[in-house]
Amino acid sequence: MFDKVRNLPANIKQYLVITTNYWFFTLTDGALRMLVVLYFHQLGYQPLAIALLFLFYEAFGVITNLIGGWLGARIGLNKTMNIGLGLQVMALLMLALPSEMLTVIWVMFAQALSGIAKDLNKMSAKSSIKALVVDSSEHTTSPLFKWVALLTGSKNALKGVGFFLGGFLLATFGFQQSMLLMAAVLMIVVCASLILLNKPLGQAKSKPKFTEIFSRDATLNYLAAARLCLFAARDVWFVVALPIFLNQTFQWSYQQVGAFLALWVIAYGLVQAKTPKLITLFKCSNISGRLLSYWAFGLSLVTAVIAASLYWQVAVFSFVIGGLLLFGAIFAINSSLHSYLVVSLAKEDGVSMDVGFYYMANAMGRLLGTVLSGWLFQQYGLAICLMVSVLLAASSAVFIRKVNPQ
Repeated sequence: MFDKVRNLPANIKQYLVITTNYWFFTLTDGALRMLVVLYFHQLGYQPLAIALLFLFYEAFGVITNLIGGWLGARIGLNKTMNIGLGLQVMALLMLALPSEMLTVIWVMFAQALSGIAKDLNKMSAKSSIKALVVDSSEHTTSPLFKWVALLTGSKNALKGVGFFLGGFLLATFGFQQSMLLMAAVLMIVVCASLILLNKPLGQAKSKPKFTEIFSRDATLNYLAAARLCLFAARDVWFVVALPIFLNQTFQWSYQQVGAFLALWVIAYGLVQAKTPKLITLFKCSNISGRLLSYWAFGLSLVTAVIAASLYWQVAVFSFVIGGLLLFGAIFAINSSLHSYLVVSLAKEDGVSMDVGFYYMANAMGRLLGTVLSGWLFQQYGLAICLMVSVLLAASSAVFIRKVNPQ
């Protein structure tokens, strides 16, 4: 086995290192989220207050993707990935303090550091594929499409595994010890990455100016706007409203809610990874804005059906759970197609600039969805959250239709 790895082409070896880094980071990211939710619930925090602990995590993602894309183009994606891993170690160590020292502000800043680390890591991993995979055609059989789908899907599946890992670690070792254990494992990954990830991936030939962080490409701007609306459409009901709704309305325990959402995320990731094969079943030969608009409108339709069931109180359990599963599958396909399209459209020289700008919009969508999810659910309930989701998904479909890869 080791001989086979040694004989692999250099670019494949680098891809394996990047993927391994991304996987380990994702496991700690998912576990950390579940650890924070469960631990602070034990300390008596209300669900909405716990959700607000992640506000800086999402907000700093907006800034990180913009600056991170520019930084990656200047110093190389291998360095930005290693910086992200190192920052995650620091965030974990910040949370390893005794519980009496874990004030809300301290935890929010630790989460901010983790959010910066996550987006640096994600931006670096997805941008690197452009430099490592030559074929970037818009055909559904494109190797780039398959690699991007695999990386994206495996990340989300492992994030779901991380939710389970977080619960296991909390029950077995406690909060502080879990932080130290994850920090130690990730530090080993950092050391290995510093040695093995030696190719200056994604470094632009000419050093881009900081003023160039905002895209002037109309196609990329439409794609970014569509991404913002797409992820806001998910998080406006998924982040805060849905877990509380499942607990209050269906009388599920927090453990049941966590386990269900973890399985949902794993299934969501698996669908993402299989998107290239699934798309061929619909006889689609090219990936275009028109194709993505159909999937976004499909997402809007599913969400509208769930909202209608809540409004008229018809088979609520069946429509919410069944609709959530269908929503996850369609959203996964949307997300996978989006992720491929931005990597395909990004300029090869300084690819991280385009990818960073795009994922800045992604982070803005998550932030908007998170804030709206808590506010709308508290004021009006889940049905209104879903109706806003319908409008956001439809808006994504309108924006993405203007994207033409050719």
